[in-house]
This record gives sequence, structure tokens and C-alpha cells, in this order.
Amino acid sequence: MNTSKVNFTTPETSTNFTTQSNGLLDSLNICVYSISFLLGLPTHSYVLWLIIKGTGSGVASEFFILNLSVCEIGNSLNCFIYMLSYWILSSTLEQFFEGLTITGRPLFQCLVCVERYLAVLHPVTFLKYKPLRYRVICCTVAWIICLGSCLVCMYILSEENKYIYTWFFSLQFLLFLSIQLFCLVAVLRALKQSGPGERGREREEENHIKRRAFYLILITTASLTFPVGSCEYFTEMKQ
Repeated sequence: MNTSKVNFTTPETSTNFTTQSNGLLDSLNICVYSISFLLGLPTHSYVLWLIIKGTGSGVASEFFILNLSVCEIGNSLNCFIYMLSYWILSSTLEQFFEGLTITGRPLFQCLVCVERYLAVLHPVTFLKYKPLRYRVICCTVAWIICLGSCLVCMYILSEENKYIYTWFFSLQFLLFLSIQLFCLVAVLRALKQSGPGERGREREEENHIKRRAFYLILITTASLTFPVGSCEYFTEMKQ
């Protein structure tokens, strides 16, 4: 006589497991966003204060970083809104500011990287577009793009179009990552090459400028590759 064992999984067990998994992800999200808010807001506020405190030429030279700091402050506030959305606020506001995370931050990071790339590889072009008015135009266009991204995120997340959000996030990530990697490799190649007929001191000063640009682009690229908002992104995909 053959006997067989049949394992039955009740709907209540599956529901409890899903609830526990979602609860663990929510706790992880709250922990990550709490750290991001407590560290990010004072840090970027201090950076913003240092840039504004400087001279007019200092503000002009660091105008992209100033806008990046403003965007990061918005991301830090978004972390606070995300935590409050569990108890008090509606998630619509958090969905709106999600555009700053997936578009605003990498966009301004790309502007900083392209600026350093032009300063190292194309100094004539860099000096031509160095005046503040050109930076203001670039940042105005960038903020308009960020606003459009915020509206798109608010719509596609409220309608729970997860696949559209995945493509929207992935295409932007690949585009910004490609630009930053191109700038990184180009500056690295320029760092390894020395101009003809340069003196030792001039060569050392130029290499120091190239090295600073390379490290800045490297840190920016690493920040893009491991964004703070990735934890919430995976949570959205699992729900």
C-alpha cells in the first residue's frame, strides 16, 4: 500500500509570511531614511551655507554644487515625509518628491561631472561658458526637468504602474551613469598623459587639478551607483 504525504499551505500562512516580509522591508526603509535625514539635512545645509557665505565668484564657480545641495536637502526632506507617510501624511507628497531622487540628484551630479570634464579636456570651451548666466540657464532647465519628473512619478506611482516606473527609473539611471563614466574615463586618460614641453612644476599643478577632478567624478559616480533611494525602489517593485 503506497502512502503519500501532502503538504497544505493555508492562505492565512501565506498572508502572514507576506505581511512579515513587508513589515521587515518597511522597518529597513524607515531605518535607512532616518539615517539619511539625520545626516543629509545638516550636512548639505552646512555645504549650502559655506557656498553662500563665500564671495560672488565663489558662488559662481560652485553654482552647480549649490543647486545639487538644494536638491539633496529636498531629498532629505523627502526621507522625513516618507517616514511620516506611515502615520500622518498621504503618500502623494512623497511620490512627488521621488522625482528629486531619481532625476534631480543624478542630473545635477552630471552637470558637475561635465563641468569638471570641460575644465580638464576643453579649457577654452570651459572659459567661454564659465560666466554665471550660462550656469543659471543650465540649472533652470535642470529644475524644469526635475519638476516634470516629479509630476510623472506622482502619476505613475499613484496609479501603481510599476513596470512604467521601472523603465522610467532604469533608462534615467543608465543615461546618467553613461555620462559620468565617460567623463571619468576621459579625465583618467588625461591624467595619465602629460603635455609636451611642460615644466615640472606646471605639470605637477596641472596633474593636481586633473586628480581633483577625477576624484570628484569618481565619488559622484559611486554616489549614483549606490543611491539612498534604492531601498524604497525595491520595496515598490515587491508590492
